[in-house]
Amino acid sequence: MSDVNTLVGRGSHFEGKMTFEGTVRVDGSFAGEIVSDDTLIIGESAEVRAELDVATVIIYGIVYGNIHATGSIQLKPGAHLVGNIVTPALVVEPGAAFDGSCHMGAVDWVQGDESGAQSAQDGQSAAEDVPELASLVRGEA
Repeated sequence: MSDVNTLVGRGSHFEGKMTFEGTVRVDGSFAGEIVSDDTLIIGESAEVRAELDVATVIIYGIVYGNIHATGSIQLKPGAHLVGNIVTPALVVEPGAAFDGSCHMGAVDWVQGDESGAQSAQDGQSAAEDVPELASLVRGEA
């Protein structure tokens, strides 16, 4: 794995839209949107509440939100993801948790394929369920 270019450290709190090149590691909290053609690492102490559109995401911490990854999504032991994902490759290691839906294979809907467009609409309506899922995971229901 390449070296980390940027670190959002433990105790940091950011809100908004993040775009980057290279590899970024988040160990604090972030809310908003993250977009990149590169690698995002969500550290053990991180809590991210965002829509992610990246090449690769490696999750050790907690993520609430939908993810579109053109390369892969990796959930490491201790990771918790509440949201819907679209990716050609998913790795869920023992000790990781995933609550949501997953669309894998060719990412046709991104390129405007009609059948894929329906999948995107289905994914969008499923995305509306993410806050409810997050509440259930936190035991607030």
